[in-house]
Amino acid sequence: MRESSAQDRRSDAALIRACQQGDPEAFRHLYRRHHSLVRATLFHLCDPSTLDDLVQEVFLKAWRGINTMRQEAKFSTWLYRIAYNVGADYRRSVAKHLSKQEKAMHSDAASEAPNWQSLHHQDLVQRGLAHLRPEHAMVLILSDLEELSQTDIAQTLEIPVGTVKSRLFHARAILRRFFEQEGVSL
Repeated sequence: MRESSAQDRRSDAALIRACQQGDPEAFRHLYRRHHSLVRATLFHLCDPSTLDDLVQEVFLKAWRGINTMRQEAKFSTWLYRIAYNVGADYRRSVAKHLSKQEKAMHSDAASEAPNWQSLHHQDLVQRGLAHLRPEHAMVLILSDLEELSQTDIAQTLEIPVGTVKSRLFHARAILRRFFEQEGVSL
């Protein structure tokens, strides 16, 4: 038990080095440390019924890519970018599937409107987030979608609160311009 709690206190960088040296227990600690935020990030991008599979996919991709991870990158930012990409891939897949279903169906289009409108809004947010640099998108997701405080975001991403505020300001400005270009007034 002492070894486990000692690893729990190790920095992400130390755990990454241990993973790169073949220590699967170190990756378990990274998983436990970051699981809930990855899950929360995916919750806003995907169908809740797929969360378990998508979280597993994120961590599988992280495990496979951990040996190529650059040490100057923060693990949390790198991991949440993987989560965002997995979520975006899922959304594209769902949109493609729904488009095929719509073409195949000959039912009343009005009965499908609420689902399509929701999908449209989710797609609009997703496309807007894609215009942001990963570090800006992550701060925006954690702040506006996950409703974390700026202090909590700073601690999670291991950056100063001032950096969180700056990234949030820039992310919101870029997203606001994107929505305006798409005809959405805020």
